[in-house]
Order: sequence, then C-alpha cells, then structure tokens
Amino acid sequence: MNIRINLDVELAKNKMPLTELSERVGVSLTNLSLLKTGKVKAIRFSTLEAICEALNCQPGDILEYVPPK
Repeated sequence: MNIRINLDVELAKNKMPLTELSERVGVSLTNLSLLKTGKVKAIRFSTLEAICEALNCQPGDILEYVPPK
C-alpha cells in the first residue's frame, strides 16, 4: 500500500501515549494500534477528525502518500 500512517510521529510530537489517545477519541486501543502499524484498509472520517482534534494536527500529518518506486 502506498499510504503511510504517521500516527506514531504525531503521538511523539504531542508526548501522548496511545492509551490516552484511545480514551480521548473513543476508539479501542487495539484498533488504534492496528492503525498505527498500517494494518488497516480504511479509516472513518469521524475517527480521523477525532484523532486530528486530539493531536491538534491535520489529516495530512497522519496520512501520507508515498509514490511507488
């Protein structure tokens, strides 16, 4: 997949553990962990919006398109 998930970078910038993000956005720790590792095929806009609000970032800070080599 050519979409890179940079959730770990945004969490580090905000010095926020994944467990705290899970509590703030109302998404299970398991689902956020799968998202962080790039093992998901889709994300709801409402979830993306909640993550961006909690981390004070833009969707493009979390999702990045990486062209194929």
